[in-house]
Amino acid sequence: EDEDIYLDEFADEIDQWVIDAIKSIGYETAKSVLEAPREMLIEKADLEEETVDQVLKVLRAEFE
Repeated sequence: EDEDIYLDEFADEIDQWVIDAIKSIGYETAKSVLEAPREMLIEKADLEEETVDQVLKVLRAEFE
């Protein structure tokens, strides 16, 4: 089982304001974001679809 990773660890690849927006809706770690419904991330964190897709791509790559 891979270790989970805090979102702050991705600050070199994901803008801090995006990380803060995701954390503001209760997601602190990479796996919790990957398990969350994409549409919910877009709506609740008030992010563009492209932004959410980029975040998911970065996070997925970490666990491949």
